[in-house]
Amino acid sequence: MGFSAKTEYGIVSLIELAAVYDQGQVLQVAEIAQRQGIPDRYLEQMLTSLRRGKILRSIRGPKGGYQLARPPAEVSVAQVVNCLEGEGSSRSSSARATAEFEVLGHLAARLDGARQQLLGETSLQDLLDQRNRLEQSQVMYFI
Repeated sequence: MGFSAKTEYGIVSLIELAAVYDQGQVLQVAEIAQRQGIPDRYLEQMLTSLRRGKILRSIRGPKGGYQLARPPAEVSVAQVVNCLEGEGSSRSSSARATAEFEVLGHLAARLDGARQQLLGETSLQDLLDQRNRLEQSQVMYFI
């Protein structure tokens, strides 16, 4: 069970913003979109949702853009996913009320719980650190 394209784009954008957080920089939508190959308008919608969710703040003006509202270590991936996809998944109870479907429903609930726990324990800082290690190992590999 992966992420929707919307959530992937949102998280990738937040990793970009996490990378410049310590310098107090802002990034513009066009800059992030160009780096990551994300359509500008689609990215703008996601960043607006993240701003409304108080994960980002926007700075107006010619040198404006977006920046994280809190340090990357304080933003969990679960918060981002919930902001972009909504709280929890709405499973409709099926008319198929057999024991087999009930067992399958319990398994799905356990999967959802484990996923939510992992996302809650993972911060943007964790993802940024992993990205930096990956980039570092790729640089060393090509030398």
